[in-house]
Amino acid sequence: MRYTTFGRRTGLRVSEYVLGAANFGTGWATGADRDTAKVIFDRFAEAGGTAIDTSDTYQFGESEELLGEFLAADRDHFVVASKFTQSVGRTKDISSTGNSRKVIVRSLEGTLRRLGTDHLDLYWAHWPDQVTPIEEIVETFDDLVRAGKILHGGLSNFPAWRVATAAALSRSLVGVQFEYSLAERTAERELVPMAEGLGLGTVLWSPLGGGLLTGKYRRSDEGRLTTLKAVIQREDTEQKTAVLDALLAVAAEVSEPPSRVAVSWLRHRFAGSATAVLPIIGPRTPEQLEDYLAALSVSLTPDQYERLDAVSAPALGVPHDAGRGVLNGVLGGHSESFDRLTPVA
Repeated sequence: MRYTTFGRRTGLRVSEYVLGAANFGTGWATGADRDTAKVIFDRFAEAGGTAIDTSDTYQFGESEELLGEFLAADRDHFVVASKFTQSVGRTKDISSTGNSRKVIVRSLEGTLRRLGTDHLDLYWAHWPDQVTPIEEIVETFDDLVRAGKILHGGLSNFPAWRVATAAALSRSLVGVQFEYSLAERTAERELVPMAEGLGLGTVLWSPLGGGLLTGKYRRSDEGRLTTLKAVIQREDTEQKTAVLDALLAVAAEVSEPPSRVAVSWLRHRFAGSATAVLPIIGPRTPEQLEDYLAALSVSLTPDQYERLDAVSAPALGVPHDAGRGVLNGVLGGHSESFDRLTPVA
């Protein structure tokens, strides 16, 4: 496994895969028991993985508890990230959810206790709560950095304008996290160029569309469709059907499972990015982890990559598409000259 620094705002070194631990535990309707989770963790570490992502809400806190046990032997070897917003309990109340300073501090205390550590390498606001000012979030991150309880802060699933505001207010804010895959590329409208322009480390969740890009839901609905029933893409548009058709065709050409081809496309898509772009892999079984690791060796031809890229391309909308049309008119059909310009970092 290869390594990179987490964006241009920090020297934090991370592996090219982030191990998502949402499946560590059995508190939800689906997940891996303690022994299975330990096998997955050990194999990820053996393969060179160092970056771990969890949340206090995953498996109602059991994910953090199991990770705390697994990390105990060599905590400092790993880059450990967790999240707050939704609280750890099965029931949610007004005092334990959201992104206020009170909730952040309270949530972090519980997370550090369950993980058995005195600090986090990265602490994420999991979701916007629509009421907490962004200034309060980043000022709290700054205080926690000064206290040595976290090293860096990040925003997950926030709109680009709020992330950009936070990055302007604080050097503690170093990362952004959002959904991205062949089945969901609308982050290219604002989030992707924002992260590249600001040098934010970028973490992509659901790189297989919740299982859609494995092709298994064309055979049955076994998986998240019948268990978690959330965080999943469905084959509910003509474009998604076309994407899946193209993915299965390329997979047949290279004699690889479609899941490996989907991850290979994603890695190639960001190979020349100006900042670190890391997919979160969330295996529930050791076999699923081996599939992700095998994807690191899958290569696509330029034609195969372009076919997948073209069929999955999102409509960027205003101002992107309109701007291209205006440039084309102003330059008399020669807007391609702008494509040869090197963007300023």
